[in-house]
Amino acid sequence: MVKHVEWKQRAEAGALLSIAVYLLLAAGKLFAGSAAGSDGVKADGWNNLSDVIASAAVYIGMKIAKKPRDRNHPYGHSRAENISSLLAAFLMMSIGIDVVISGAGTLLHGGKKAAPDWLAAAVALASTAVMLLIYAVNARLARRTNSAALAAVAKDNLSDALVSAGAAIGIVGARLEWPWLDPLAALIIGAIICKTAWEVFMETAHTLTDGFDERKLAVYREEIAAVGGVRDVADIKARTLGNDIVLEVTIRVDSRLTVAKSHEIADEVERLMKKRHNIRATHVHVEPEAQVDRQG
Repeated sequence: MVKHVEWKQRAEAGALLSIAVYLLLAAGKLFAGSAAGSDGVKADGWNNLSDVIASAAVYIGMKIAKKPRDRNHPYGHSRAENISSLLAAFLMMSIGIDVVISGAGTLLHGGKKAAPDWLAAAVALASTAVMLLIYAVNARLARRTNSAALAAVAKDNLSDALVSAGAAIGIVGARLEWPWLDPLAALIIGAIICKTAWEVFMETAHTLTDGFDERKLAVYREEIAAVGGVRDVADIKARTLGNDIVLEVTIRVDSRLTVAKSHEIADEVERLMKKRHNIRATHVHVEPEAQVDRQG
């Protein structure tokens, strides 16, 4: 339990790290983009500003999710993390749409524009390197904490690294007498922001409606069926509360077993799921095999 709490705290630290880095990158890119005349870098700055919102929402959600259960929340507050992500998706989408409109307007009606300064390309390339490093840190923390929200942040970190690389390519192209390439890069970056917002929305909505990966359920079923004393897995379902998985399984055992022996088998199922998949809440219902056969 102590180790679990320690990694939870590290996950929060990862979200805070993302917020700090995104704030610095957003400020730097918006300033450099304006000074160097690069629509692509400015759009990337707005992209990072939207990431600040998403990372802040994840951090706030993590803090609320740590609150213990109370009379009005018997299952705890874990889903606060998902609700924060949902709100962040709407804010990210609004920023993305604004960047798309701005980039499209410059591309279609801006006429000839001076090529951005090489400073903008240097900023974009430096940002690419920084975001790849942050991605590696957060991806590792997400795996260790089983945090879907932090995994989404890590995925966004990688996306941002690619966006910054794309902005740099747009600037280089503009310096090579293709002035339309920089505003085109801004338009594409805006579209990527919208795409990321849509993916966050869909994933969060899937979680909040108790959706769960069927492939994981199939693995759980196979492993539980192999536990000694389990004759069959009659039913299995799971849902996600914050970054915790709640698994409910009905197993069939020999009807001649004692209550104590059946309880031992159920305990073994719980231990197995916790050890192999870090599932802290596995609810096991035991049914006698003969009784199930008569009812069927």
